[in-house]
Amino acid sequence: MKSMASTQNTAFCRPEAFVRAEKRNFAGLCGLGNHGKVGERLVVKANVGGYKGVDMINGRKVNGVVLNVDLGTRGIDLVKKSSSAVVNVHDPVQSWLLGRFVEDRFVYRQTFVIRSYEIGPDKTATMETLMNLLQETALNHVTCSGLAGNGFGATREMSLRKLIWVVTRIHVQVDKYSSWGDVVEIDTWVDAAGKNGMRRDWIIRDSNSQMIITRATSTWVIMNRETRRLSKIPDEVKKEVRPFYLDRRSIPTVDSDGEKIDKLTDETADRIRSGLAPRWSDMDANQHVNNVKYIGWILESVPIDVLEHYNLTSMTLEYRRECRQSNVLESLTRVMKSQTAENTENSTENDREELESTHLLRMQATDKAEIVRARSVWQSKHERT
Repeated sequence: MKSMASTQNTAFCRPEAFVRAEKRNFAGLCGLGNHGKVGERLVVKANVGGYKGVDMINGRKVNGVVLNVDLGTRGIDLVKKSSSAVVNVHDPVQSWLLGRFVEDRFVYRQTFVIRSYEIGPDKTATMETLMNLLQETALNHVTCSGLAGNGFGATREMSLRKLIWVVTRIHVQVDKYSSWGDVVEIDTWVDAAGKNGMRRDWIIRDSNSQMIITRATSTWVIMNRETRRLSKIPDEVKKEVRPFYLDRRSIPTVDSDGEKIDKLTDETADRIRSGLAPRWSDMDANQHVNNVKYIGWILESVPIDVLEHYNLTSMTLEYRRECRQSNVLESLTRVMKSQTAENTENSTENDREELESTHLLRMQATDKAEIVRARSVWQSKHERT
């Protein structure tokens, strides 16, 4: 098959008997091929034979036949409902693979299906799953904005200066965890955080009910990827990102858990889990441990009865230092009843007991250097009787 764009060779990853394609003109896509160049429109005709399409999953209409199309640098899943249909590639890429901009391009929206490998023992998505989805949406926001350089989430001006984004604090509030097969919509946007930082917010909706089930906010600063030192945001970078700033908060300031997180010690911790060693697969493209990995290590020192009988409804992480593959960590946790739970005067029979935990990840080496401080809130899965 000939190329689907003027400068790229592409081919289908399916037998010719299954897929037949023709070419027509279409506008270039975000995140694929050469930006701004005229490409082609794809006409896909699928011979489904005895295959029976799926029209509904969890009460929602879906398309039944999946065709994997290799577009050179990135594959696209083109989902067809009938045996013969015309697809403008611009739409599926934006809507299904990378999402789309809404609200005058200030908000970026992406849709995900909760996979079987993203759920935990409760058959619902885990906190780590949610954090990974938030991160994926943020990175695709940068990609589709046209700002992406050659770094992991860095803009063009940042890449020229060898700069990367690093998160210093993130706060997540979960009202409900999605189940396997549920579809969620994630909105994200950015704003300035003081003179030398950026704030990124998210909300997660249940696609079926459109109810907001998770809110999150985070603060980011810039680091030199070679010296590993924090840097001021150059004016050139500010000019790139400022047009995308939206003065909106997913969580009101008063509810965003801005209080200082106490440092745990051997004396104040209830449990200490040692010997936590990063694996090669825990490293990200910026050559340090992916920030989501810390959550699993934090939970290593949480008592099993808390994990079994309570839901993690809120988590705040304060990142204090990088972790490299050669480091070995310790996880410390202290669990107590939350102040809200101790106030029994306003409790009702439907209230659920709450616990509040303080956490610390630190180096196991002699200096015991802090990596992450964290605070979490847990709600009992069973109503009070």
